[in-house]
Amino acid sequence: MSFSVKQSPNSEKILISSGSPFEEMTGYSRAVAFGEEIHVSGTTGYDYSNMTISEDTGEQADQCFKNIQKALEMADFEIEDIVCLRTYFPNRSDWPAIAEVISKWCNSARPTSTAVVCGLVDEEMKVEIEAYARRTTAR
Repeated sequence: MSFSVKQSPNSEKILISSGSPFEEMTGYSRAVAFGEEIHVSGTTGYDYSNMTISEDTGEQADQCFKNIQKALEMADFEIEDIVCLRTYFPNRSDWPAIAEVISKWCNSARPTSTAVVCGLVDEEMKVEIEAYARRTTAR
């Protein structure tokens, strides 16, 4: 599986897919870019190249950001363009490991951030991260 980009029919939207079967199954895009904005769907710690997921929460969070970074790059955005994060996770005790990874990836961007303790659709998933970015400089 690999990331791909296509222009939405009759629209200026750019649709980005990770190749994940979840996107096909539920009819959504990994990310949608429109002009200077991009919305990245809730992204879990799956390595989409081989559809594996680590059992380690920190490794899952790191893979979330690798997936988010790839989606951003497909539309000429960068991690530094992120202005808002939403992080969802089922186990409150996992927050320190997740927060450490968020800090590593987003310390220079300093986005707004919300963290929600909740159930996720698969028990293997320990974290899901959603991002919104706005490009502020021409590339």
